[in-house]
Amino acid sequence: QVQLVESGGGLVQTGGSVRLSCAASGGIFRRYRMGWFRQAPGKEREFVAAINQSGGGTDYADAVKGRFTISRDNAKNTVYLQMNSLKPEDTAVYYCAAGSISGRASHLYDYWGQGTQVTVSS
Repeated sequence: QVQLVESGGGLVQTGGSVRLSCAASGGIFRRYRMGWFRQAPGKEREFVAAINQSGGGTDYADAVKGRFTISRDNAKNTVYLQMNSLKPEDTAVYYCAAGSISGRASHLYDYWGQGTQVTVSS
């Protein structure tokens, strides 16, 4: 069983930056593909970014490509999401997730964190 705990969310102005962290425990972190998802009020949860087990492969939603960067440190059992040039439409609860199968669908991820709120003010 893998436990995931996100941190780093908060209130930021349009154009600002935030780095989210997700610390994993209870499993072998390097075996899991890691993803970030987000859910805005009244909307479905959506894929943001993913990184493969080695960190050598990444995938981004079109809405964040060029602004967000996902990375991982397998020695620290942590995955990060660097968010730059933030927009009000990036406001959401951000979740990290761990899975074994490549893909963007949320059902492919087996473990989820509790989420961290990111609010971008205009």
